Amino acid sequence: MRPLPEPFCANMRTLLGDAEAERLFAALDGVSPTSVRYNPYKGEVAAEARAVPWCAEGRYLDVRPQFTLDTAFAAGAYYVQEAGSQFVDYIARQNGVGEGAVVLDMCAAPGGKTTLYSTLVGKSGLVLANEYVRNRAHVLADNVRKWGIGNVVVTNNEPAHIAAFEQWFDMVAVDAPCSGEGMFRKDDEARAEWSEEGVRMCAVRQTSILQEAWRTLKPNGLLIYSTCTFNDTEDEGVLAAFMEEHADELEAAEPVLVDDLWGIVKGQVGAFQTFRFMPHRAEAEGFFVAVARRGAHVGGRRAEPKARKKIMNEVPKEVVRELSRYVMHPEQMHFAEVGDTLYGYDAVRYRQVRMLAESLTVLYSGVAMGQIFKGKLKPDWALSQYVGLNREAVACCEVSEQDALDYLRKHEVAVGQFAEGLNLVLHRDRALGFVKRIGARCNNMYPNSLKIINL
Repeated sequence: MRPLPEPFCANMRTLLGDAEAERLFAALDGVSPTSVRYNPYKGEVAAEARAVPWCAEGRYLDVRPQFTLDTAFAAGAYYVQEAGSQFVDYIARQNGVGEGAVVLDMCAAPGGKTTLYSTLVGKSGLVLANEYVRNRAHVLADNVRKWGIGNVVVTNNEPAHIAAFEQWFDMVAVDAPCSGEGMFRKDDEARAEWSEEGVRMCAVRQTSILQEAWRTLKPNGLLIYSTCTFNDTEDEGVLAAFMEEHADELEAAEPVLVDDLWGIVKGQVGAFQTFRFMPHRAEAEGFFVAVARRGAHVGGRRAEPKARKKIMNEVPKEVVRELSRYVMHPEQMHFAEVGDTLYGYDAVRYRQVRMLAESLTVLYSGVAMGQIFKGKLKPDWALSQYVGLNREAVACCEVSEQDALDYLRKHEVAVGQFAEGLNLVLHRDRALGFVKRIGARCNNMYPNSLKIINL
């Protein structure tokens, strides 16, 4: 591991004092804890693992496994997420955000917080997960598919485009791109890329994104701002710059109660409650998060841009009947065709999803069902991951761990264990994807883009 950047060290000494700064530096040269967050829609949380105290589904692992070779990870049963980042769940729940809420995750890739918010709002809620960088947005979409709740719209837009949806969201989260000081313990590249100029540039960009995100928040809505960095330029400094324009529109959120044993450093910047995770104090990487509300008194009105295109088309009744066989509660869903693929959406949220899709660049939304050939569904892999899949609609085959790994590598898997036609591949009752048996051969339908390579 390369040495910590000296200007960073000097700044931390000024911010923390010499003694505490040295404790921080020692921690940053130590070993990172490993933590995950389980998907409650896909099975029980591991009771034997040590709990992350501020997130019900969060767990610390004593040994870091090879996640790529864990079939539970491949099936979306958990997400590898830094423990401090899971604190946003605690903040949201303490402030009454939960089932049925509509949430914007403005800077969403690779998807840790998006999947957390997807769980938080449940099947009746909606998450707009935006990522400006195209290749990162595709990674985000893959993780949303695997998480499988079906309540996320993944977009690839500039923040200003999202801001046109004024006063739309019950909660807005900005996990802003930052200088990454909080990753110094686990990422040598973060140390190499850090610079004082980079810190200043990040702060300007963060303030701009926060301003755009603010426009989308409803009166009395919850605003969460976070970074994975320590310096006050990108943390308290950005909040102060934001408050210069919006102080009279902000109100304090409900007090977020924090156990002293957690080691979280609490603070206040105007109406914002702030929380700083430092690895010599808390069992987490570096993380900063702040929360406030938009005042209930703030004027304006809900608005959205005019539709630029029509991309969602209604489907015939016979197609609806075929698709309905594959979901547990078809009466609660609305099916539509986008391009050559059929999708399913929560019926209550369909109008909102359509409005977003007609104005933004949507990479993924709802649950991809697949395509119809000769009246029958050829399912998309995403349908295998959907928590609302009706397993009675397809033959299910529980396979061995070796066969499961071979399947995930797109290798040959023993044909005889599968029924003729379409099969759902399971390992430990968790769905990995589909195969189609045709006589003595099997078509492995796992996506090429996700297959395990060279392991």
